Formats: sequence, structure tokens, C-alpha cells
Amino acid sequence: MNRLAEATSPYLLQHADNPVDWWPWCAEAFDEAKRRDVPVLISVGYAACHWCHVMAHESFENEAVARLMNDDFVCVKVDREERPDVDAVYMTATQAMTGQGGWPMTVFATPDGTPFFCGTYFPRANFVRLLDSVATAWRDQREAVLRQGAAVVEAIGGAQAVGGVTAPLTAELLDAAAAQLAKEYDETNGGFGGAPKFPPHMNLLFLLRHHRRTGSARSLEIVRHTAEAMARGGLNDQLAGGFARYSVDGHWTVPHFEKMLYDNALLLRVYTQLWRLTGDRLARRVARDTARFLADEMHRAGEGFASALDADTAGVEGLTYVWTPAQLVEVLGEDDGRFAADLFTVTEEGTFEEGASVLKLARDVDDADPAVRARWRDVVGRLLAARDTRPQPARDDKVVAAWNGLAITAFAEFQQVAALYADPADEDANLMEGVVIVADGAMRDAAEHLAAVHLVDGRLRRVSRDRVVGDPAGVLEDYGCVAEAFCAVHQLTGEGRWLTLAGELLDVALARFAAPDGAFYDTADDAERLVTRPADPTDNATPSGRSAIVAALVAYAALTGETRYREAAEVTLSTVAPIVDRHARFTGYAATVGEALLSGPYEIAVATDDPVGDPLLAAAHRHAPPGAVVVAGAPDQPGVPLLAGRPLVDGRPTAYVCRGFVCQRPVTSVEELVAQLG
Repeated sequence: MNRLAEATSPYLLQHADNPVDWWPWCAEAFDEAKRRDVPVLISVGYAACHWCHVMAHESFENEAVARLMNDDFVCVKVDREERPDVDAVYMTATQAMTGQGGWPMTVFATPDGTPFFCGTYFPRANFVRLLDSVATAWRDQREAVLRQGAAVVEAIGGAQAVGGVTAPLTAELLDAAAAQLAKEYDETNGGFGGAPKFPPHMNLLFLLRHHRRTGSARSLEIVRHTAEAMARGGLNDQLAGGFARYSVDGHWTVPHFEKMLYDNALLLRVYTQLWRLTGDRLARRVARDTARFLADEMHRAGEGFASALDADTAGVEGLTYVWTPAQLVEVLGEDDGRFAADLFTVTEEGTFEEGASVLKLARDVDDADPAVRARWRDVVGRLLAARDTRPQPARDDKVVAAWNGLAITAFAEFQQVAALYADPADEDANLMEGVVIVADGAMRDAAEHLAAVHLVDGRLRRVSRDRVVGDPAGVLEDYGCVAEAFCAVHQLTGEGRWLTLAGELLDVALARFAAPDGAFYDTADDAERLVTRPADPTDNATPSGRSAIVAALVAYAALTGETRYREAAEVTLSTVAPIVDRHARFTGYAATVGEALLSGPYEIAVATDDPVGDPLLAAAHRHAPPGAVVVAGAPDQPGVPLLAGRPLVDGRPTAYVCRGFVCQRPVTSVEELVAQLG
């Protein structure tokens, strides 16, 4: 009997018709393993995962393989995005046993959940042999299996431990982290490391803030070069916008085609902030197109943002996206077909499979002649219309709280910066205005959805789908990312309820997730007990729970003046500082928050009757130091602490620049405000 048919996870639903007798993650599955005295086979993946699909087709849809699985194991299917706590525990075990990790993750565990053999993808023949070997070992070498499991649990318990050395996250430490990133930087291709190459969004956010604080030309150049290389490469969808998960090569040419919400949200922040600091036209275009992609392709009307677009289309990776020269000519005609082939580096040899090419932007279109830009836009529109007639990748429609928080924060920043550079004379002014409008609607939808659906009895739930909330409890990154997002919405709208909700989430996190030494666990003290309690302080594909909660604590403290939240943030950052010192590439978000704390962060209140278009507000957004909070509105507006007791001066809009709620003299001119922010 397959038990996945009622799951809310699209990944589990993909396996609902397998001949494997799958269980969802639940206590009953482990009870059944105890009753039968067999191991548990835990298979972890996610809906957009290419190799998860491959293993499913090869093994889980095969009757003979399923029979072996059903006879000798209780089989549990886990969506890693729905249960990041389960994924974290067993990924740590997999990495400890094999030296690497990935998905699909394949774990054999005792009936109490203790892992004793771990791996990732196995081809069918290898998997069949493995099933037989594990079943035999369980029957004939039980004592050795149990010893192995105990050793693994001891190892992962140490890897996930809280406590240890602490140190203040100082300016010197952050300067050293920036220098370390500069040494590891790929001078030729941008980014860090070789193949596969992942977008280093959190490191770029840190370097942008580091540049703003120190004036480091090197930090800014690393960001500009990497941002341009990613934007022009195959990682970026040159027709519809949006970034793929990673590049399989070291030069951003061929992506792994899945598009994840969290990557695009974080990259939207990178390009938005680069645009804010430099006015760069490429950064402007990519920020706009990424925002449009998220609003058009990932937002669900009346809900939040979907999790991902699949890597595969009809079982073929990249089918939707790649082109041959002949296909370009078929759609565009001879002249424009050759123009597009040259512009997008589409060759007869191809860069992908079977002579097809992933589109890369070989020419500078943002500063090109107006006629060239017009032709490029026309070609893009026609190619996209043709591509839309192809089969499209599936979308994982579940709403993940943390990732929606990242998207909300990104949209709030994008709208602020778009307002700074609004120019009716710009050739793309109407397009930008339209994107800002849909971005605002999507942001508000997502925030309302999290508040109405994911908040249940004062606690946050991890996922929902079709406005039905799932059972998995929110983990620390959910509380941090959503609280930070609510602080961002408060700043954008001036509505006090978002700040209240942020404070309530942070109070739960401090009460339920905090460790005695100032660190945090990733799961609450009343969450389901796993073989170890995860507490990963490093930033990987998304901010760690610890970095996310610190970001929210810093923003909330700045917006309310309640110092205990700032003090908690400083203590928690001290638990990450030694890792920043040694592994800067894996602490990018923590370092980003550290830059905010070093700068104050500044608290900027603009008392005005025009909380949207006041020139003082625009100047505040343009010149604000790293991590500053900015609120505009009528003085003493209910629910907005930054505006309390801050009147207009002589009836004129007035700006108050503060740090720790200690303010400089109020100013009424843009020039005076800029001088205070300098």
C-alpha cells in the first residue's frame, strides 16, 4: 500500500504511484520496522531534482526492485525542503561516511532511526546489489551493523554540537574575510571555485556591504565581475529571466536547469544592491528581469511563491531552454537567426547535448546603440513566444516559509531602489513600472499568506500548498527569514502589524531555539526528536538558521530600540565569528549581518506627509549605510516606533538619523541628510 497519495509535498506525490510501499516520515513507519525487525530505507530528495528523477525511473518504478525494497525494508520517502531537519541530520551522516553529499540521498537506518549506511544516487544494478548486501548484513551481522550505527551517531552528534570558541565579529575579522574571498576569487570567470559552480549570492551581498563601509574597490570589482559573468552566462535565462541552480562547468555556460526560489530571491538582492550603489544598467536590467520572473513564474495568486521549477521537461533535462542555429532561423528568419546565433553564442557544435546550445549573451546590449537594443528586444520576444509553445518544466507549488521570507525581503528592496531610479524618459520605463506593480502585489500576497496560513497558534509552520498548511513545524531559518521579511514590509508600508508579527516570531525563537551559550539549534525544544538535534552555523544554499535569526534580530532592534534583541544578535554572531575567520565562503550571510552591526545599523526616520515620494526618503535609501532601517510616515504613527516623538520641523518634512536610538539633529534638506549619512 502506497501512503503518499494524500501528501502535500509535490515530491512525495511524484512517488505516489510507485510499486514501492512508501511511507511518509512518521513514527508509524519506524514502529512498523520494529514490528517486522527490518531496517528503514530513507530516501530523501526534492521535486526539481534531476538525479532524483533518474533514480526513480531506474529503480523505484521498477517492479522487481520495488519487491526487494518492500520485502526487506520499511521504505520512507522524505522531501528535504519540507523536512530540512531530517535532511540535515542524515546529510551530516552521509558526508561523514562518504566524504560528500547530494540528492537523492539514500540512508539505511535501524528501526530507531540510527543511520548505519549512507549514499546518494545509485544506478539500478548497484542499488540492487546494495539492497541485498544490507539485508544480508542485517540478518547475519547485526552486532556489527549496530556498532557502525552507534559510531555514525557519535560522529554526527559532534558535528552538530553547539558551544565552542566564541569571539566578537570585529571590523578586522570582516576585513580579513573579504581578503580571504579575494584570494579564492576566480579572476577569469568570476565567482569562487571550479565546476560545479554555484552563484555566491551571500558572499556578494557581504562584499557589497564591505565596499560600502570601507570603500574597497577590490570588493566592488569582485561583485561586478561575478554579477556580469553570471548574467551573461547560461546560468541566467536570457529570454525570460531567472537563474538556474548552478553551472555544471566552471564558466557559467551550461546550467543545471532547475530554478530555485531561494537562489533567485538572493540574487535579486545582489543585483538590486549593485544597481543602488553604482547605477549599473546591466544590474538594473537583471534585477528587473529576475523580479519579473519571480512575479510571473513563481508567484501563486493569493498565496506565496512556489519553491522551484524542475530541471527536466518530459524527462529530458534542458529540453525547454536549448537551441540550435537551425531552430533560430526557423523562428526568426535568416538575418535575425544569424544575429541571434552570434549574440547568444549558438553554434553548430553546440554547448549542450546533441549539438544544442544554452543561450549566453556574448555582446554588451545594455550600453549598445538604441537600434541594436531594439533588435535584441524584438528577437528575445519572438524566441520566448516560440519557446512557450514547447513543453514546460513542472513547478513545485509548495510554499516554503523561509524561502518566501527571502523573496519578500528582496522585493521590498527592489521596489525601494526602483523608485530611486524611476525615469519616465527611459525607454524601458513602462516595463519597469509594470514589474514594480506586480512585484508589490506578489510581495504583499506572500506576506499575507505567511501571516494567515503559516502562523498557527503562535507558531510557524514550514510549508503549505493550495492554501492548506502542512504539518512540519517551522525550523530556525523559517523564523529568521520570515521575521526579517516582516521587518522589510514594515519599512516599505509603514504598517505596524508587520513589526508586531516579527517581534512575536523572534520571541518564539529566543524561547524555543536558543542554546545556553548564545548559539541556536535549528529545531525547537519541543520539536520531534531525531537521532541528534541539528545546529548548523554555516551558510550554504540559503542562510543558516543562525544567520537568518541574527539578521532579523538586528533589524527588529533597530526598528524598535529594544536593545535585548541586539544583544542577543551580538552574542549569537560571536558563535559564528571563528568560522568567519576560517571559512569566509560559508559564512556570507553572517558576515553581511556583521557589516550591518558595525555600521550601527543606522535608524533613519523621515517624518512626512508623503511616505512614498518624499525626496528625503529617496536620499535615505540611496545613501543609507549597510543594514540601515528606513521608515517614513506621519509623526507618532501607531505601531511605528521610529516615528514616535519625531515631528516635522517648521512644518517641513524632516529626517532623523540615529544609531542606538541616539539621534543627530533633525534635518530638512537632502544635502544635510546626505552629509549625516556620509
